[in-house]
Order: sequence, then C-alpha cells, then structure tokens
Amino acid sequence: MPTKTFVPAFKARVGEWEYYLCLMSYAQVAREVQFAYELGGNKDLGTMIQRGVGARTAEITEYLLTNPHRFLGSLVVAAWGGHPEYIPLTMEESAEQGMLAGVDREFGVLTFDGTHQFFALDGQHRLRAIKDAIKRKPDLGSEDIGVVVVPHFDSEEGRRKTRRLFTNINKNAVTTNKQENIALDEDDGFAILTRRFLDDHEFISKQGVVQVFSKQGTEGELKLATRQVPVGQSAWTTIGVLYDILRELGFDLDGSMHKVSVRATDEVLDESYEILSERMESLLDSCGELRRLYLGAASPKELRTPKGHEHDGHPFMRPIVQTAVVKTLRHAIEQGTIDWDEGFQRLSMLDWRMGAAPFVAAWNETPGERATGKMATGKDISDLLLELLSAHVAPKSKAQIERAIRSYRSVKGKRYPVPIDDLVDGIIISPVASSMAAEENN
Repeated sequence: MPTKTFVPAFKARVGEWEYYLCLMSYAQVAREVQFAYELGGNKDLGTMIQRGVGARTAEITEYLLTNPHRFLGSLVVAAWGGHPEYIPLTMEESAEQGMLAGVDREFGVLTFDGTHQFFALDGQHRLRAIKDAIKRKPDLGSEDIGVVVVPHFDSEEGRRKTRRLFTNINKNAVTTNKQENIALDEDDGFAILTRRFLDDHEFISKQGVVQVFSKQGTEGELKLATRQVPVGQSAWTTIGVLYDILRELGFDLDGSMHKVSVRATDEVLDESYEILSERMESLLDSCGELRRLYLGAASPKELRTPKGHEHDGHPFMRPIVQTAVVKTLRHAIEQGTIDWDEGFQRLSMLDWRMGAAPFVAAWNETPGERATGKMATGKDISDLLLELLSAHVAPKSKAQIERAIRSYRSVKGKRYPVPIDDLVDGIIISPVASSMAAEENN
C-alpha cells in the first residue's frame, strides 16, 4: 500500500483555474514530483515540459549546496489525473476572538497517496537541482519550498488547457536582465565590486562618469542603461560595460570571485577591490590620459565627439573600444606575452584618436574636408578591432601582423594606414626564443 504524504494547502481560484497553495519540504518534492517525460503516455506534453532541463541545473544545484543565503521560488506542479485529494480543515477559534476570521478560508490538507502523479509545469530546473542536491547533502531535504498544484486532465481539452497555462507562465515571466543582476546580485563578486566602484572609486564614482540609468520616471520607474552611451551624453561608460571591464581586469583574481552563485569572503572582496583599483587607474591613464582629459573637459561629450572634428574624438570614450582594449590586455597577459606594466606602457604609446590606427577599424570616415564620420558596428568590426589591437600592443610574429592587416583590407576595403614594418618593430620575443637566439649567436 502506498505511503501517504500530507501537506498543508490553501484552496484558491483564479479565472477558470482551481488550484492549491502548498508548503512542502525538499524531500517531499523530490519524492512526489516528477518530470513530464517520466510519466509516459503523452509525448507531446512531455516534450513541451521537458525542454530546457540541462546545463543550467548544475548551477542551481551548486547554489543549493554552497550558498547559505539560498532561496528558490515556488514550483508550479500539475496533478496528472485531475483534482488531487483535498481535505478541508477548520481551525478552532482562540480566546482572542476574531483573530482567525477569514484566515482558515479554504484551508486544508492535500494528500499524496499514489493515486495521482505530479509533474513540474514550471520550475523543472529547480526540481532537478533539488533532487540532485539532496542526494549529495541529505540534510537539505528538511528545507521548504512553496508549491502551486493545478489539476491536469489527460484528455484533449485537458492537455490544451495545461499547454495554455504553461505558455502563459513562460511568456509572462519577467527574468532579470544582466544590468539588473549587476545592480542587485549579492553573490557575484564582480557585481558587488562594480557597485563599490560606483560608490567609492575617486573617478568612477563622480556624478555622470558611469551611466547607470537610462530612464528615471517621476513615479519610481527606473530603466537601467544598456551597453551604449546615447548620443549627447557625457558618460564615460555604462554600468554593464564597467562590469565587463572589471571582469577582464580581474581574470587572475581569487577563484571565488568567478563563482557567480557563491559570495566571496569580505577579505577576498577587499583585496580584489584594491587590485582592481590600481589596474583601473593605470588603464585610465595609459589609454590616452582619459581620466585627466575627462576631468579637464568643459563638456566630456565633446571629448567623445568634438564637433566638426569627430575624427579626433577620444576612442576610450567608446564602449566598443573599452571592451576591446581590456580583452586584448587580458589575452596577452594570460598568454604570458607581456605583464601588466608592459601592457599599460604599450597602450600609452598608441595614437588615441578615433580616426587613427588601430581604432580606425571601428570608424567610418565621411568624405569631405572636415574630419567627420561615425562609428562602425557589427561583430566583424569588433573582431577586427581586437585583431588589430593585438597586432599593435602584443604582436608575437610578423605573420600575425600580416593577418591583421589583411583582415582590415577585407573588412574595410582599403589599405591599412600603418606600414607592416612599423608594427614589426613591436614584436615581442618570448624568453624561450630570445634564449635560443642568444645561443645561436654564441
């Protein structure tokens, strides 16, 4: 005889649905709730519900196992076979009359006794993570989660109704975007430090340097900035790009900084902030003395696009250049081609004008006497800028330089403004190659 499981529940109604709000332990959920594909008899429904259960589950499992601040939202579970067995209960009134008035409305117990099968309609990733987590850490089984139970009838009309509910849940669910995660996340170390830079860093924290919001309404409406600085704005960059810059500059920090679901210790966060602050300051100074010029400009937006001389605008006022520069720097240091000091020194030697190489890769000059133009966009432009920056900052061979220049001609349809020989002079000889050359000379 199947073992019965009893869970407290409120019976509720909305639209054409009658459903139940339940409190279940992780262990009860893991035991009683299945996935649609495990039920059989309805491949169409199984395919619909099963989609997406995959790699994301491992992240949620790790979150449950390691994060003391863990919390999961409610699951929506369908009862295969119609309405589950529900027993209404009445609470006895206490001495304090009226306290329970309306509280026990439609309160009762749901019975899980094997006569129904229950499958996850929404929250299949969370369900899989719960099942996997308690296998590795059984104590988690005593923790609780909210469960919304809806009836599912195995008929054409029942399947149609359940499919409609499934699509309504997923179409109307609003997930947080990347910018919102940066603004709110308390586990992602780089999100935490992005906010700290916005609060504490001498330059980054100045009003208007980083655009955080693109819209602030009079009644509390907020819209976080995208990755682009709008025309006419004076901001150096946006919150999303700042986060990416810090991640690239901090690629070699303590491993806990790269675990987005487990908060690093305060000691690691403090140490990481100090390291990133030093690197950020070197970056701002090496990239065409951006900080000094920004603070000294009557209007920082003129630093980005000087009227009538857009060709001479500062490249490091452009998010596409900011991200390309730190990616190039990271790659070269990660490969052991250069160290941080040499990387910053080589960046300082570039011609920091939008119409100059290598930044001209992302610039379309307007024909005429005035040095005007506009930014070029697209993945091919981003890739080309990365390739040319590497050829200027940390080239390892003449062949690498030649490939970059060929790419420029292919994408832009014209000759690169810097001769190959000028770039060859900057080739970095690895310690191994240098040692071999010395032996040959001896």
